[in-house]
Amino acid sequence: MSPDYRLGPEAMKYFKRAYSYQMKGDLEKAILNYLRSIEIEPTAEAYTFLGWAYSFQGRLHEAISQCQQAISLDPEFGNPYNDIGAYYLQMGKTDEAIEWLQKAKQARRYENPEFAYCNLARVYELKALWPLALEEYKQALHIRPGYSPAVDGLGRLNAHLN
Repeated sequence: MSPDYRLGPEAMKYFKRAYSYQMKGDLEKAILNYLRSIEIEPTAEAYTFLGWAYSFQGRLHEAISQCQQAISLDPEFGNPYNDIGAYYLQMGKTDEAIEWLQKAKQARRYENPEFAYCNLARVYELKALWPLALEEYKQALHIRPGYSPAVDGLGRLNAHLN
């Protein structure tokens, strides 16, 4: 995921640095750089990725709060909706996850909508709603053929149902 193309060069520099630190596992430096990027120029992307960094630290409530900030800046950006749903899923709050994942699926600006379909399928699996889970996995594969979480999910469900 790349940040919004309208991001200025200074904020972009900190965003890219933050992402690099996060990919290396240095979450503290990542968080500081996301915060600096936001200080220079608040964007939905930076808030979402800051939330993602917090989630790696197990700070799920703070992660959700950052995603809500992202949504307030850009309600059409799909990532924060999906991420909130995923965080609720991690917390075992499947009913709360559903509404956010449904919103992610409807977002107009979302590079990876297959994530939301797979996360929603996982929710339906946990709730033993097999036909709904199957449909979500199939939709994820329609969007991105070969997407391994969807392939794995379908395989798991087929093995369970047969």
